[in-house]
Amino acid sequence: MGLKTREEIKEEYKWDIGAMYKTDADWEADFSKVKEGAGAVAALKGTLGSSAESLHNCLKLKDELYMIAENIYVYANLKHDEDTENPTYQALSARVDSLLTEVMAQLSFIEPEILAIDKGTLGGYINNYEPLKPYKHYIEGILRLKEHTLSDEMETVLAKVSEIGQAASKIFTMLNNADLKFGTIKDENGKDKEVTHGSYLSLMESKSRDVRKAAFEALYKAYIAHKNTLAESYAASVRNAVFFAKERKYKSCLDASLFGNNIPTEVYHNLIKTVHAHLPSLHKYMEVRKRALKIDTLHIYDIYVPLVPEIDTNIDYDKAKDMVIKSLAPLGDEYVSELKAGFDARWVDIYENKGKKSGAYSWGSYKSHPYILLNYDNKVNDMFTLTHEIGHSMHSHLTRKNQAFVYGDYTLFVAEVSSTVNEALLMEYLLNTEKDGNMKKYLINYYMEQFRATLFRQTMFAEFELKTHEMVEAGEALTSQELNKIYRELNEKYFGKSVALDEQIDYEWSRIPHFYRPFYVYQYATGHSAAIALSRKILDGNTDGYLKFLKSGSSMYPIDQLKMAGVDMGNPEAVDLALNVFDELVDKFEKM
Repeated sequence: MGLKTREEIKEEYKWDIGAMYKTDADWEADFSKVKEGAGAVAALKGTLGSSAESLHNCLKLKDELYMIAENIYVYANLKHDEDTENPTYQALSARVDSLLTEVMAQLSFIEPEILAIDKGTLGGYINNYEPLKPYKHYIEGILRLKEHTLSDEMETVLAKVSEIGQAASKIFTMLNNADLKFGTIKDENGKDKEVTHGSYLSLMESKSRDVRKAAFEALYKAYIAHKNTLAESYAASVRNAVFFAKERKYKSCLDASLFGNNIPTEVYHNLIKTVHAHLPSLHKYMEVRKRALKIDTLHIYDIYVPLVPEIDTNIDYDKAKDMVIKSLAPLGDEYVSELKAGFDARWVDIYENKGKKSGAYSWGSYKSHPYILLNYDNKVNDMFTLTHEIGHSMHSHLTRKNQAFVYGDYTLFVAEVSSTVNEALLMEYLLNTEKDGNMKKYLINYYMEQFRATLFRQTMFAEFELKTHEMVEAGEALTSQELNKIYRELNEKYFGKSVALDEQIDYEWSRIPHFYRPFYVYQYATGHSAAIALSRKILDGNTDGYLKFLKSGSSMYPIDQLKMAGVDMGNPEAVDLALNVFDELVDKFEKM
């Protein structure tokens, strides 16, 4: 039986996008408003420094315009994602993309004009003109960049150079996604199976060790064949980051990457140092994995296969929803009642249909309620995906309910905290209520893998980035041999003697797309750490600070928001607390 069409899915299983626009004609009306409104804001160019009233008027009109622009953008893309084959919404999505590019170009004068205002004059505007006071944090964020903003002439040059600087990332993307082919291997049934980016992880989870090894070798054979090209591509990306950091007068690439969100570099270093202190537990987990798989030598291609085969269980959506709601009870009545109202208001698009976008996400605009896209398939993982996306949605919902538009979103540094807190609370609920021993083992293995893949692996990536950028800053060259050496030493440190390191794993650096966005991946590890630490505090009854955090949007710097929630990421304690949970899980699993 084939997939159902969108029309065949019952209304109660679909999100209610009609709450945004009842008809496409209403959307068209807002589209015209944005087109016309952009011109009105652009007409204010050159006036922002003339008075506090002029500055406030421009910021207010900009926010009102962006609020509508965001709404038409989200609506068009949500409708497109319902059925990507629908030409009507393909067209709407393309039109709004084009419009927003035009609008942002027209309004690009605002931040440079604010930077051009004398600091004392601007301070007087903010302190003495009441309507401008709510914009204080926003303006201070712009002013922080002033010492790293160059002359108009130099900024124009850097803008042109930045496009050239993106070449390394684009070359890697084309090579990685379009040109590299990994060939075919024999699957468990002796049939040909193509190795692709999409199939690789499922092949690594195969029960057949021969299949896992063959997939591993096929994948890396392609990367090794292009090792020099990939090394030069990555080295060029690092040189680009070093160039811009120096030109903008930052102490280092790390400092440049963390400056925008006001994250102290100690946060990065503390993460690596604290993870190092807990590596014996990762080594122990690998030893437990080796014994569980009943093999003499554990290889990298053995670390992804589940130790407990997925339990043959069928968790339908209503049951999953009920368990998720119960697991979130520690967050208090306000959180749970708002969530239940969200379910009733049809925030969630539940089942797969023909043409629907794959995967899952939480989205929405400031003017709308959150929307959650799922492709629910009655698996344990689907239940965790549901609570993960609910975490994002409730974060967005409570933020928009309590903050003005200018602070109606949150930074990437804290984005994964709310979703991971929900996953941790669901895991604790399941472990405390589950009676079946095999299911408990499966859940603990699932939980340990989250730690390994997120906290340990992303920290190892972060350490690799730090080493490579520091080498280029010191004038050293990055060759494929040097990159392999760094990567092998890190694998030896993180996995210890419990894993046999095949030569192929030395080249893993060459296939990680995130390395082309410097100092990005560490946020997965810090977010995971903060979430685990906060979940423990929440289970102890400390919820007030966390709820304030969910309501704060981007009205504060992320480090201060997390302090308010109950964790200080400038201190190793939060990462240490999270890793203590991993230590306990490994001990518990070994006994089981």
